[in-house]
Order: sequence, then structure tokens, then C-alpha cells
Amino acid sequence: MTSQDEPYAAAAGRIAYFSTSRLEAFSDGVFAIAITLLVLDLKVPEPDALQDESLTAALARQWPSYFAYLVSFLVIGIIWINHHAMCALARRVDRRTLFANLFLLLTVSVIPFPTRLLATYLTADNSNAHTAAAVYALTMVAMSIAFSVLFLAFTRDARLLNSPIPPQARRTARRRFGIGGLCYLATVGLAYLSPVAMLATHAVLAVYYCFDQLAPARATRR
Repeated sequence: MTSQDEPYAAAAGRIAYFSTSRLEAFSDGVFAIAITLLVLDLKVPEPDALQDESLTAALARQWPSYFAYLVSFLVIGIIWINHHAMCALARRVDRRTLFANLFLLLTVSVIPFPTRLLATYLTADNSNAHTAAAVYALTMVAMSIAFSVLFLAFTRDARLLNSPIPPQARRTARRRFGIGGLCYLATVGLAYLSPVAMLATHAVLAVYYCFDQLAPARATRR
């Protein structure tokens, strides 16, 4: 805890408050590493492996890797944008918020693994494709839960915020997150019907979260 945080801790008694700067800096590092790791799954076809196949055909055959990369890149990018918007609501955080943030970073940092798993088995003609898709979908469900938990941690205490958020604005934001969360949960079932459709649905969900889910909370501060 820095010297600027000490008055907050003293005013709150046994509750320690911290500035958001280190939370944001650490989170940005995790986001940057996770989004960079995604590109490592894009392979360059080796000349000896082409045989009678053209380079164009070999590259086209890797479309599952490109598709999975683009969707996961968009997902992590949107999480980072919304995380930045959430941090702008608060002037300080407590230990509960720090742990909630770690939970979110846990789910973000693991995204490259199910992305590679899905890219490898997306077009498999057996149950492995469904298993890989289900793992990917469950990872996104965990991420959705983690982000909702972090939002609740950020907004539950008015003393943590730059300006108080009225209950109606909080309910509106929670409802928007809840709709997205239910859609994420539905993709687990979709994974056993069509892995490709499941991945496409996550692309649509990423576009949904492109819209500012925290707009009602910020609107009340003007």
C-alpha cells in the first residue's frame, strides 16, 4: 500500500483501500501476453510438407486456426476495453476487488489453450470436435462469470467509486451482463451440435459486448 492509500485505510478502519493504478498495470500486462500468445498457433506450412499441394491450398486448409484466432482476439480485446471502462468508474479498490480481478485474469490467461484446442479439432469427424468446442465454450462461461463478479465488486461500495451509481443503473448493467452470460451458457449445448456454429456465436457475442455495457452507470455521473 502506498502513502496515498494510507488515509483511505485509516478512514475505513480495518478495511484497506488501494489505488487502481497497479491493478490496471498488472491487468494490461496479462491481457497483452494472452492476446499475443494467440498468434503462436498460426503455423507456416513447411515446404517439405506441401508435397503436391500448393501453398495456397495449404494455407486455406488452416482456416480453423484463423477463425479461432480472430474470434479469441476479438474476445480478449473487448474484455480489455470493458475492463478499462470499469476501472474508470472507481477511484480506489479493496482486497475483494483485487481478488475478483485475479479471477478474471485467470480466465483470460487460459483462453489461448482452448483456442488452440478448438483450432486443432474444429473440423474433426468425431466427438473430439464437440469436446474441444465444449472446453472453449466453458472457458467463455467462466470468463463471463468472472467479469460479472468483478463488476459487482467494483460497484457494491459507493466509497470505491468516483460518483455513486443509482440502483437502477446498476440493475440495467447487470441485466445486460446477464443476457450475455446466458448466451455464453447456451453455447455449451451448441458445441455438441455444431462446433463451427458455436465459434461463430462467440464472434456475435463479442460484437454484442462491443457496445458499452456500462453506459447506464456512466450516464448517471454527468
